[in-house]
Formats: sequence, C-alpha cells, structure tokens
Amino acid sequence: MKTIRPVSDLRNNFSDISKTVHETAQPVFLTKNGYGDMVVLSMEAYERLQFDSEVYFKLLEAEREAEYTDKRYSPKEVLRAMRDAVGANENV
Repeated sequence: MKTIRPVSDLRNNFSDISKTVHETAQPVFLTKNGYGDMVVLSMEAYERLQFDSEVYFKLLEAEREAEYTDKRYSPKEVLRAMRDAVGANENV
C-alpha cells in the first residue's frame, strides 16, 4: 500500500519519513495542496531502481537487436565475450 503524506511532514516529521523509507524499502509520496509533488526513497531503494531500470533497457535493446538480425551466439561464445570484457581468466 502506498504511503502518502503532506509535504509539510518532510519538515515536521523527517525522522519518521526516513525511518519508513529505510524499513520498508518503499517510497513515500508527498503531496502539496492535495496533489502529488515528490517522492522520497532511501538511497538503497533508489540504486536498486536504477539498476533494475538499466537491466530492463539492456534486455529491451537485445530483444530489438534480435528482431533485426539472424545472428545468434552459443553459451560458450557469450561466456567468452563476457570474460574478455572484464579481463577474466578463461581457466576460472
């Protein structure tokens, strides 16, 4: 369930809002004059959201590329390319 609070709570009850976003890992939505104004997230939740977003767009890009080409890679080719990209030893 969404947590919705007036923006004035940010000033008057900051520690409570901070505790909520850290304990629940969920955003708190702040309203101003009855309308949505901003969202407060913990740094950890924000970073996870950013990571998930990056992964989603990379997968979307790969799906689009797959639509326009017949080139496919074997699991060994993918693993080799990943190891080359990070400079890992192939014997690991």
